[in-house]
Amino acid sequence: MAEIIKMPRMSDTMTEGNIVAWHKKEGDKVSPGDLLAEIETDKATMDFESLWEGTLLHIAIKDGVVPVEGLIAVIGKPGEDWQSQVGGGAAPPAPKEEATAAPTANGSPNGQAKTAEPAAPPAPAPVSVAEPVPAASEGRLKASPLAKSIAKEAGVDISALQGSGDGGRIIRKDVEAALSGGAAARSAAPATAAPSGAGVAPSFTASGEAFEEKTVSQMRKTIARRLTESKNGAPHFYLTMEINMDKAVEMRPKLNELAAPVKLSFNDIVIKAVSSALHKHPAVNSSWLGDKIRYNNHINIGVAVAVEDGLLVPVIKHADMKSLSAINQEVKVYAEKARNKKLQPDEMTGNTFTISNLGMFGIEEFTGIINPPDACILAVGAIIQKPIVKDGQIVVGNMMKLTLSCDHRVVDGATGAEFLQTLKGILEEPMRLLV
Repeated sequence: MAEIIKMPRMSDTMTEGNIVAWHKKEGDKVSPGDLLAEIETDKATMDFESLWEGTLLHIAIKDGVVPVEGLIAVIGKPGEDWQSQVGGGAAPPAPKEEATAAPTANGSPNGQAKTAEPAAPPAPAPVSVAEPVPAASEGRLKASPLAKSIAKEAGVDISALQGSGDGGRIIRKDVEAALSGGAAARSAAPATAAPSGAGVAPSFTASGEAFEEKTVSQMRKTIARRLTESKNGAPHFYLTMEINMDKAVEMRPKLNELAAPVKLSFNDIVIKAVSSALHKHPAVNSSWLGDKIRYNNHINIGVAVAVEDGLLVPVIKHADMKSLSAINQEVKVYAEKARNKKLQPDEMTGNTFTISNLGMFGIEEFTGIINPPDACILAVGAIIQKPIVKDGQIVVGNMMKLTLSCDHRVVDGATGAEFLQTLKGILEEPMRLLV
């Protein structure tokens, strides 16, 4: 009996997946562990490996969005009657097939925009293997998100590559082959920055203004949904406190000498200080569950990382039990995996508190939207040198603003303020982190 392959649930919040590339063709032999396809979930682009032995008899969707448990492929023996197992139909219902086309007038988004094609006949057509075509045909760069990410990091001009994927799509192995063989030239620095919708042909209004539209990714859809639910569902309030970071600025070079070759950042110090402060304020390290409040005894810090399609939040588990150098290394590994869309679902779950730091961009102060199921998120600004009054004298101080966004269903104003006071005391006397 043939194996009917359905869209797997690859994360706890996933409701649909976007197939961005197949690594096998119909008629290919498949063994357990073989890479079948790349699937973009709401959190990352992940490799989908085969668990089955046989021949890839049918691919239901070449690329596009498929709901979880929707048919994507069939693996079995050559000549096997697999159509009867799927009710005689090879493709998902028509509404989902239409979702693989470009956004319609009513704004329905999908994972990969493409030109609508004629409806497929009920019986599968014989497979014809086409020669690779240039990936930038028809004014649109055809490349998987993972391939784009790797090429961007390596400085490779992806538009110059020949794609080996379906329809000439550039996939990861094409970029890796170019890097190992030197086939692709490194892209020169452009005179102007490429727009976020690079590779999308511009459109024009009746009066001649140009614009570009980019299909919403699965990640951006999920970010939009979850943050809307958080902002509308949780009554937010905000508390801001200014911290004197003089002693932290003075201590950091000494710590780096001791921790060499590790280079500790101020963000590492903030993460460690927050985890220490949460011990004394369990109400802040909590979650609203509707008819009850969960007070977490473990401290798992989510760290917001900016990526091309939005934000990912890898989680530093049991941060209070880890050293500054251990936190530093874990954050670096997670940040790199986030940029390459290699974070696994278990690395982005279990948070009890979240930190978002925009200080490296020169932002002095901002407010964050709470990351469910947390009750709070801490927004960290830049360390700014400014005049302050100290011991009756005007001196230069290294000042940093922290803003705590709180879910008022769980955390009251006084509770949040007491947490910030404890955090202030730790950051202004950072030697306390070492004892």
